[in-house]
Amino acid sequence: MTRSVYVTGIDRGDGRQVVELGVMELLTRHVDRVGVFRPLVHDGPDRLFELLRARYRLLQDSGSVYGMGYEAAAALQAERGTDELVSHLVDQFHAMARDYEFVLVLGTDYAETGVPAELNLNARLANEFGAALIAVVGGQKQPAESVRAEVHNAYAAFDSLGCDVVAMIANRVNPAEQREIAAGLAAKLPVPCYVLPEDSSLSAPTVQQIVQSLGAEVLLGDAAGLARDARDFVFGGAMMPTFLAALTEGALVVTPGDRADLIIGALAAHAAGSPPIAGVLLTLDERPGPDIMALAERLAPGTPVVSVPGKSFPTAGELFALEGKLNAWSPRKTETALGLFDRHVDTADLTSRISLARSSRVTPMMFEHELIERARAHRRRVVLPEGTEERVLRAADVLLRRDICDLTLLGDPETIRRRASELTVDLADAQLIDPRTSPLRERFAELYAKLRAHKGADYELAYDVVADVSYFGTLMVQEGLADGMVSGAAHSTAATLRPGFEIIKTAPGAHIVSSVFFMCLADRVLVYGDCAVNPDPDAEQLADIAIQSAGTAAKFGVEPRIAMLSYSTGTSGHGADVDKVRKATELVRRRRPDLMVEGPIQYDAAVDATVAAAKLPGSEVAGRATVLVFPDLNTGNNTYKAVQRSAGAVAVGPVLQGLRKPVNDLSRGALVPDIITTVAITAIQAQERSVPAGQAAGDAQPTPAAQPAPPAAADAAQPALEPRRSPRALGTGTGTGTAPAPGGADAGSEEITHQAESAHRNENPRETRPQEPRPHTPRTPRTQKARPE
Repeated sequence: MTRSVYVTGIDRGDGRQVVELGVMELLTRHVDRVGVFRPLVHDGPDRLFELLRARYRLLQDSGSVYGMGYEAAAALQAERGTDELVSHLVDQFHAMARDYEFVLVLGTDYAETGVPAELNLNARLANEFGAALIAVVGGQKQPAESVRAEVHNAYAAFDSLGCDVVAMIANRVNPAEQREIAAGLAAKLPVPCYVLPEDSSLSAPTVQQIVQSLGAEVLLGDAAGLARDARDFVFGGAMMPTFLAALTEGALVVTPGDRADLIIGALAAHAAGSPPIAGVLLTLDERPGPDIMALAERLAPGTPVVSVPGKSFPTAGELFALEGKLNAWSPRKTETALGLFDRHVDTADLTSRISLARSSRVTPMMFEHELIERARAHRRRVVLPEGTEERVLRAADVLLRRDICDLTLLGDPETIRRRASELTVDLADAQLIDPRTSPLRERFAELYAKLRAHKGADYELAYDVVADVSYFGTLMVQEGLADGMVSGAAHSTAATLRPGFEIIKTAPGAHIVSSVFFMCLADRVLVYGDCAVNPDPDAEQLADIAIQSAGTAAKFGVEPRIAMLSYSTGTSGHGADVDKVRKATELVRRRRPDLMVEGPIQYDAAVDATVAAAKLPGSEVAGRATVLVFPDLNTGNNTYKAVQRSAGAVAVGPVLQGLRKPVNDLSRGALVPDIITTVAITAIQAQERSVPAGQAAGDAQPTPAAQPAPPAAADAAQPALEPRRSPRALGTGTGTGTAPAPGGADAGSEEITHQAESAHRNENPRETRPQEPRPHTPRTPRTQKARPE
């Protein structure tokens, strides 16, 4: 993932552009490709980005720099909520970030934005972007004690909102109090705080900025003159001696255009260096004659003389409201800012902190984005059996549009197309298969009858069974025509998973199939296992669940630190339940000594460092656990739901582990984002296979499963999906892939099937349940199989 740093403040007027420029300077010293992103922007030109693009030769298209305008953001937030606004900005950020090694994010400016709670919004965006955060606090015209309090409060605010704060900066402080402020903050904050003094040349507007703000007309002056800072304003109305005495270095003289004496006097003083001025601004839309203008040009070549139509008093009000801004036309101001930054910031330390400051806290949006990027990197095909379900269709539209994976939808193609048309969903790139009419039904019936012959299944029975979408989809995965399957939005968990237990079976080294939920909290992702499959695992099974869960966590970027949960911590309790967890912990340590594991341990000691220090001091897991293994389904299922509903966590799962090939279940209440995330997870799980679906290791060409036929011809093209096999090979069971999986004994599979039927129904209690595959009475296999006409 692209690294990023987010520079923000707590109010306007903090001079944050100095810090933004300084950080950009650091980044470009160490990184080749640096991008810039401003989540919210005002109408009009962005002077700072223009400066960064010009100074650092950025090739970035300006269209990718901005998330959206403030007015549109305020409207979106008011109409659809902050989550929708943040989601949109996160998508914009990640869309541009993939082209860069590092991104500098410029926070909101608090300047009449119309967006409420901007500090919280900046914190949320920094978290969602996975960015290190540098917070800037303005200290202009504030006593030392106030500055220290503001900085401390700002740090506490961002830290409490889950931000990875790498540095605090107090900017524009009284130079005489700089050391005192720095010393006081060093003793209070756990991160460095750099203190930058006020520099009047930076807060002063340039003549060019004044021209633009007031709509002035430039009568005289060159680019260098227009780049001068107007450090003071002198209003001409007195007689010449008094006026000359009032001039100060860098002042902009403001005088009516008919006061030729003051114009010439000010320019003569500038030419003599007593003192040099920024320029002359003429009011009342009055202009000196040609002879005066010619003399003025000879006296002070390049010095700006500009004119505005307004009167002196209202013009003065506009001038005093202006603040200096860094831009591409003020190179001197830019160099001043960089010099100030280098002098008062430990750039080596900050560089190190930024480079190493990849967020250790993972937000739900960050987790989702990482999943999507990983799924997209090595595309796999996922089959969705519930092809006519609205949520599935909407999710399929997003998955295809974002190129996350290839899709096969099961169901009547005409019905699917009609529903897609009603929902304005584009499925042009999806493969549509009707299990009832597909030629694959015969092949799958042959395979299923062989796999379940020991249970009395024959071809006739199998022919009925494989018409069920869950069985058909599972057989596609088993036969390599799809890489994984996701179902459950309109089917019970047992109906979704039973085919996997019967057909795909357990992976080598896995004694059982179990599950995890990725619990996406506001500032981190935890892994809960097993909350969906095994009702009451024994110690051996519990150890297997822990090892599987640690592997799943690591696969998805969560460093596994395993907590074996119980109602007792350490050696404080005894009893059958605690002893089971204690034994399971020892088994994990014996089987996988490389894993960090602690148990038995209570939930609070597992995740809270303060509690851990009291209950289990010295543990490398206590207080830092990331993988939490529950002793039984009752505890795990209720805990995940309690955290989901009470803490507002996003629960992603259940993600199955232990099957040879990925099959995952959805909650009946799954929303479109849940389906998208689960499909992405399934695609990533399938990436462990070296060969994508539809392309056997020895095949020279991919089968149409990897290159879907147009929907209109999907059914007609199905025979081509089948690798070339003779009917005799299918009938005798000598064909590839028809033998029972050696790693998944049927006895184990039947036990898991029993668990699915008895326990999975608890995963999401439902009032109404779609019809499940009808039970079949075992029949005596026939020597000659009856084939449908």
